[in-house]
Amino acid sequence: SKEAEHVDGFAKECAVVTHHRLTAGEGGLIADPEAELEDPLIIRPTSETMIWYMFRKWINSHRDLPLKVNQWANVMRWEMRTRPFLRTSEFLWQEGHTAHATSEGALEDASGMMEKYASLCENLLAMPVVRGVKSPSERFAGAEETFTIEALMQNGWALQSGTSHFLGQSFGKAFDVTFQDADGEQKDVWGTSWGVSTRLLGALIMTHSDDNGLVLPPRVAPIQVVVVPIPPKKNDQGSKIAMEKALDDLVANLKTQGLRVKVDDREFMRNGAKYFEWERKGVPLRIELGPRDVKNNACIFKYRAGPRSDEKLSVDLKDVGIMAKEGLESMQQGLFEEAKSRLEAGITHDVSYDEMKQALENDEASAYPGNGLYLVPWKCDATNEDKIKAECKATIRCYPLDANNQGLFKGKKCFYSGDDATHMALFGRAF
Repeated sequence: SKEAEHVDGFAKECAVVTHHRLTAGEGGLIADPEAELEDPLIIRPTSETMIWYMFRKWINSHRDLPLKVNQWANVMRWEMRTRPFLRTSEFLWQEGHTAHATSEGALEDASGMMEKYASLCENLLAMPVVRGVKSPSERFAGAEETFTIEALMQNGWALQSGTSHFLGQSFGKAFDVTFQDADGEQKDVWGTSWGVSTRLLGALIMTHSDDNGLVLPPRVAPIQVVVVPIPPKKNDQGSKIAMEKALDDLVANLKTQGLRVKVDDREFMRNGAKYFEWERKGVPLRIELGPRDVKNNACIFKYRAGPRSDEKLSVDLKDVGIMAKEGLESMQQGLFEEAKSRLEAGITHDVSYDEMKQALENDEASAYPGNGLYLVPWKCDATNEDKIKAECKATIRCYPLDANNQGLFKGKKCFYSGDDATHMALFGRAF
């Protein structure tokens, strides 16, 4: 059954609790032999089995459908090799679970969530993604279809950034979840599940940041503008009063535009150290305001990224709010366009398997810019997929929806087997 596939698919990643306390042993602490649990506890790697157990209690009639549950929860998957933000044993994620009366409703929900995740990445994180479906061997355990969004990091490796699964009726049948339709007939429900995790923080960092530190897209930056006032000389009381008024007006002007602002007026730190700190933390815009600027009714803008990030721009104080808002929107769009260009340039077409193998077999995560991804004609074959993974560590990231909906594989031969292609597949190294 699909539930058995689901359990088997996560078996190697499950952490199992066998004892409820430790005790002192010869070499240190050991599991207390007298504290062994009668039934071992498995720390959940995902929540389908728990959710569907409750769906059985909650669903009786077609009026109860669709039922959609969203939760933020920590889960654990045992990892041999961890990477901060990207692949940790325990992680926080958002997971959704839905039940539907029809397959069409479930499929629409699964594909719709893929689009919502893509929108989140592109419109908020300024991170372009490839929309696609997973190959059968890469699908979520127990799913009939897995929709995915794949992003390209600056080192040329892919990062799975969100998935949405069409579960069919497998979990409904496994947990005996049925509903009475409008005609009084009992039917099995159709299901989906979907999720994104704190992995998106890693994706954000690796997509935009540089050797100087973080680069945060303005729409998600906790602090969008940091204002660094340069104080006048201690005995210049008139300049001090003028500075305080100009600073208050400047901050108010920024906030009227809905911007998130912080004033860094720490007296124990030099201005240069402040500039370095906020650049490293990725704050999109730094504004400097000194006594000379106040006399000129101006201030200095310095953007963290973008075409004018190497310049210091003089801006009239009365225009600060509007100019900052426009500049930050321009920066947001610029970050997206830069990442989009990198994604498009990072996908190689029309290559032989030997060419891809030679490029990827020694492609390491620390190499920049890396060799990127390969869009090739492919005959769906799990055995050949495993061979490629063993030979050059590449995996099928997805069957891109655009390329496959256009039928670009038709009339082409698989780049590996030479048989008629069934899909266009996106191969690459991945985190």
